[in-house]
Amino acid sequence: MNHVMALLIKGISSFILLSVIMGWIYGISFGDIFLITVVLGIVSYILGDMFILPRTNNTMATMADLGLAFVVVWWMAANLTTVNNLFFPSLIAAIGVGIFEYFFHKYVDRTIVHDQERDEIGQEGNLRYQTETSEELTDLDNNEDETK
Repeated sequence: MNHVMALLIKGISSFILLSVIMGWIYGISFGDIFLITVVLGIVSYILGDMFILPRTNNTMATMADLGLAFVVVWWMAANLTTVNNLFFPSLIAAIGVGIFEYFFHKYVDRTIVHDQERDEIGQEGNLRYQTETSEELTDLDNNEDETK
């Protein structure tokens, strides 16, 4: 259920952000923005939020999502629309998505990543082993005398 809520938050926020930047400012249609939002949301959630974020930190995941957002928005807008020179609109949209992703990663880290870690610990039975330490079994001085 947490994944569904996270995807809804990400989808709605990304759609509003892309609508303002790509739709109102640059005149890209509603359908194109919706399609870009769906593809960007699914790809960035899987790669950025579920794969990169748990293995690195928020900054690295945000940078990865910013780059991914730029590539996805630029490529899809270039193939779906007839608007020329989409570099700057895509860059501005990617920066907006990156700023949103920074805060969204904090939410994902708190609600989803830590819940999964707790589930993994619970499935293993929460076993905690400790190694035993002791002195050496033989005296080093006696071993040195025997080698002479």
